[in-house]
Amino acid sequence: MNMLLQTLLEEFRERMKTFTGGILRDVKFSDLSNKISVAIGMRRTGKTYLLFQTIQALLKDVPLTRILYINFEDDRLFPMTNAQFGELIDSFYTLYPENHDNTCYLFFDEIQNIEDWQIVIRRYSDTKNVKIYLTGSSAKLLSKEIATSLRGRSIATEVWPFSFKEFLCAKQISYPDTSLLGKKRLDQLKGWLSLYLDQGGFPEISSLEKPYCTQVLQDYVSVVIFRDIVERYKITNISLIRYMIKTLIRNVGCGFSVHKFLSDLKSQGFSVGKTTVYDYLEYIEDAYLAFTVPLYSESLRKTQTNLRKLYAVDTGLVRAYTMSFSQNLGHHFENLIYLDLKRSNHEVYYYLTSSRREIDFFARDSQGKWHLYQVCWDIENPQTLHRETLALNEAEKELGIKGQIITPNSYFSAFLPEIGL
Repeated sequence: MNMLLQTLLEEFRERMKTFTGGILRDVKFSDLSNKISVAIGMRRTGKTYLLFQTIQALLKDVPLTRILYINFEDDRLFPMTNAQFGELIDSFYTLYPENHDNTCYLFFDEIQNIEDWQIVIRRYSDTKNVKIYLTGSSAKLLSKEIATSLRGRSIATEVWPFSFKEFLCAKQISYPDTSLLGKKRLDQLKGWLSLYLDQGGFPEISSLEKPYCTQVLQDYVSVVIFRDIVERYKITNISLIRYMIKTLIRNVGCGFSVHKFLSDLKSQGFSVGKTTVYDYLEYIEDAYLAFTVPLYSESLRKTQTNLRKLYAVDTGLVRAYTMSFSQNLGHHFENLIYLDLKRSNHEVYYYLTSSRREIDFFARDSQGKWHLYQVCWDIENPQTLHRETLALNEAEKELGIKGQIITPNSYFSAFLPEIGL
């Protein structure tokens, strides 16, 4: 174990010498010193880069000998028990005995690959002067494992693909002052926004030629299917989970009915029960591939009996699984608004007025304030504007709050500033 640790430390230090920092993300870990910091999100969204950016900042004041970084996707660590995990950390202190009296910084990447990792993390958090950083590719790291095992010791940060501003930064395009937007800059921003909706925000994709983007994005999905769903939940019906993921991604912005989906599955030759579909839907959401948004209602029965709306983790991923981009710009734009709301820690619902007119998003921000958003890519058609305005006005009266219609123009000048992105 000592020799392996020394090899890993040597490789880590060589990597830090060449690490340039990448795109500085809008997201960052909490500054709370008494909490375990956890980054969660889909694979390839930049969680490892967030760790390295955090380490790079630490190195201004902290020597490398007090920093331990381990990536548990490394095949040399397979399989590793929680006991061996503890031995690995012990070896770090044996190698640098002075660290017993110093604050050390422990970075563990893709920690979910260690069974019962929580036991070891909890022990070191309680007995050593350490600041611990974890990443994982499953929402269970937040919603279940951390909540039950770390018992209030942790604080989680979700890492999403690049936001629009981060995407522009990756393209080396400066974001203009949105308080002084003329037609030229608006037209340019809308063109870049169309490109962003097409390519999406996965960091690697921003530097790839377009012919490779679709293949790489589909490869991302395959890795998630096998590593975060099939292996984790011991699934044998791989064809079914693949078909379900494709269906969800291709239908962003639309309602999802388990009953209708079961009928579709039967027509495709799948023999499956309702419980399995619900389980698979939970696994897909836990892996950060696709999400369902419920209807807002004070009636639990109405929430449960109405359709849930679908959104994907990235619009580029949607593009990789659909044939026509231009015909789905409205849904892609709506998907982007969903992601921006999640990036800014909103609790997200959709809303139906008393006359069954739909409002795309009824969302509560981190301060507890509610917002109404109706999303429309193009409102030049008077009938479209009338329809969207009618629904919004009706919802405003029923809920007693002011809403807004989000178009590409208002997205830059009003929506992004309002949610702090």
